[in-house]
Amino acid sequence: MRRRAVISVSDKSGVAGFARRLRDLGFEIISTGGTARALREAGIPVVPVSEVTGEPEILGGRVKTLHPRIHGGILADREREEHLRQLEERGIDPLDLVCIDLYPFERAVAGGAGEEEAIEQIDIGGPAMLRAAAKNFRSVVVVPGPEFYGEVLSGLESGGVPEETRRRLAAAAFRRTALYDAAIARWMAGEGELPEALVRGYRRKIPLRYGENPHQRAAYYAEEGAPAHLLSGARRLQGKQLSFNNLYDVDAARSLLATLGEEPAAVIVKHANPCGAAVGKSAGEAYLKALDSDRISAFGGIVALNREVDGELAREISGVFTEVLVAPGFAAEAREVFAEREAMILLEAGPLEPPSLSAKYVTGGMLLQETDAVAGEDASSYKTVAGEPPSGEALRNLLLAWRVAARVKSNAIVLVRDGATVGIGAGQMSRVDAARIAVEKAGGRSRGAVAASDAFFPFADGVEALADAGVSAVIQPGGSRRDAEVIAAAERRGMTMVFTGRRHFLH
Repeated sequence: MRRRAVISVSDKSGVAGFARRLRDLGFEIISTGGTARALREAGIPVVPVSEVTGEPEILGGRVKTLHPRIHGGILADREREEHLRQLEERGIDPLDLVCIDLYPFERAVAGGAGEEEAIEQIDIGGPAMLRAAAKNFRSVVVVPGPEFYGEVLSGLESGGVPEETRRRLAAAAFRRTALYDAAIARWMAGEGELPEALVRGYRRKIPLRYGENPHQRAAYYAEEGAPAHLLSGARRLQGKQLSFNNLYDVDAARSLLATLGEEPAAVIVKHANPCGAAVGKSAGEAYLKALDSDRISAFGGIVALNREVDGELAREISGVFTEVLVAPGFAAEAREVFAEREAMILLEAGPLEPPSLSAKYVTGGMLLQETDAVAGEDASSYKTVAGEPPSGEALRNLLLAWRVAARVKSNAIVLVRDGATVGIGAGQMSRVDAARIAVEKAGGRSRGAVAASDAFFPFADGVEALADAGVSAVIQPGGSRRDAEVIAAAERRGMTMVFTGRRHFLH
């Protein structure tokens, strides 16, 4: 009996060559719609699926292959006499190969498709055939995408596709339909939901040299159906492949940068913590101010800017060992300067919009929460509880310190002066220790600086440590049982204190 193949693909690349070689191997080709037209135009004989089913396409093409003559031919187990008998009784011929590339739903949504267009890109018949063929992989070869054409043809031309390969192809088919359904479910649910069942699919984008440490294997995956991911729209212009730690730090840097507003801004990150952040009249000024925050910690760091890098700034940056530089653009002169620093990774990337939900993995599960959006806070709701209400430069510095503190691992204290961080105390188990570290980092620059605390001061000692260093104002959430003591300490030391009413822990 002549072998039969069903081919229905959205991505037509390579399909004519694939079908032609199947014909050379003795396959009859059954196809639908645009795929059938493309194959005929390439001179390949095709049997329309309607000839097999005895039914025309209906509902604008929504129903073409959902028919027993198709699914019976796919699902029949060739080792079961009862299955073969039923096929014969109903005049159904078995199908031996199923090649399906699904409607491009993910691409349509990513391209801004409206609801009606997106709905029409939800494939029904394609996933059904993929799943049927994958279930019956011992009898049917399933081809879930163009990347498998060569492997399948090699197997067929060598006498048959081995069962081990068929099983692997079946697994790939089930992964494809699972990712597809996950993207649709995500789109249907919309953003900002905490669903009863969380359905997400991730596709491997790039292999990584290793994980956090050289003995750990790793890869970068992006969520199917997400409006954007860390590397969407990003181009690596030079340098080695991004590492696990690079990507984690790039995410931290871009996330902080997105909160700093429209002014030229620069962020320097090490181990997911900012060691410098600043705004200025130009990207160059902002970078130098951020670098001066902590030059020692900036060594080997990740730099993110929200302006194009020109030649002058490139020369400044190239004088400091920098792992990755992220910016929306690089002038030709800057590219020439960086060409002498071949190991430095240049990543061209625009603004990164934060997702509505953020997740942290725990053993056997996931913690899902609304993203902490510090940039969306209404500063007019903040309350001055000690000293004079801040204005002008003092207010701008307090807001900068507050936004940076929200992106520093807790417990966090951030000192800011003249539009730049001058001391950051990160990841401490006690708030007073975080304050002391920030003061130590700042040195003499703490005098006249302002401070932000990501959570309330449980005791007055942290405020006293800041006051001893000459800090003039503090912004914090408030909410401690000892708020009165903390406020009294600020008033006694002549400090302004602002309560925001919102905590920004980061673990």
